[in-house]
Amino acid sequence: MGWPVAHSRSPAMFRAAFAACSMKDWSYQRLPLPPELFEETARALGASGFLGANVTIPHKQAALEIADQASEAARTIGAANTLTFAADGEIEALNTDAPGLIAALGREPAGMSALVLGAGGSARAAVWALLDAGAATVSVWNRTPERARALADDLGANMVARPVEADLLVNCTSVGLQRSATEAEALNQLEMTADHVGRYAYVIDLVYGESPTSLLATARAEGAVTVDGLEVLVAQGALSFEHWTGRPAPIEAMRRGAGIEDPSH
Repeated sequence: MGWPVAHSRSPAMFRAAFAACSMKDWSYQRLPLPPELFEETARALGASGFLGANVTIPHKQAALEIADQASEAARTIGAANTLTFAADGEIEALNTDAPGLIAALGREPAGMSALVLGAGGSARAAVWALLDAGAATVSVWNRTPERARALADDLGANMVARPVEADLLVNCTSVGLQRSATEAEALNQLEMTADHVGRYAYVIDLVYGESPTSLLATARAEGAVTVDGLEVLVAQGALSFEHWTGRPAPIEAMRRGAGIEDPSH
């Protein structure tokens, strides 16, 4: 469930998981949903035969608000990306973005400094996950400073007026989703240049597409360790799969379904 959602690789990823587990009676689909229709539609899904839904931009905070039950992490973060619909109409909310981000990073961020770009639901999950995992400092930047300050105050992070140096950079904005901008234009929207990007040892971009985003391409050229948004998608999707089905997630099948060429990356 998202707006827009046409770019999502989740359907292909989950179909690959169902096939790998011989779950022939399961299906997964995209649901483009403008904000004004989110609550009404989400509340009707359980009665329509849906077991659950993944939630993406811009609905993650609204997903938590409509839930009858929510995990402690989702409530603390203030956003949910996984909904489960019970037979009695109740809605449960989880946040698998947070543990998915840490899993995709592939190392513990304890002691690291981090900068998170954005102030929406994904940014809230990233800030919470990094602090919970022991990051030494987490700073938040957003093009609307008031939103960055509100997020930072809520979760105990630092608001910054411009991108600052750190060990780890996490882009949770939608910059890069539209690929018409040049590399310089895309980085400029994040108030960065190639030189700035080169100051981060690790760079995660939650945006994904047919090719690396300008941010990731620049980071790789500068020698940073990079994590594509597809890796994060698979990691959080695997947790949703296990919650809904009670089965271990077929990670390699999900990676192939999402379009990751090298499952060992």
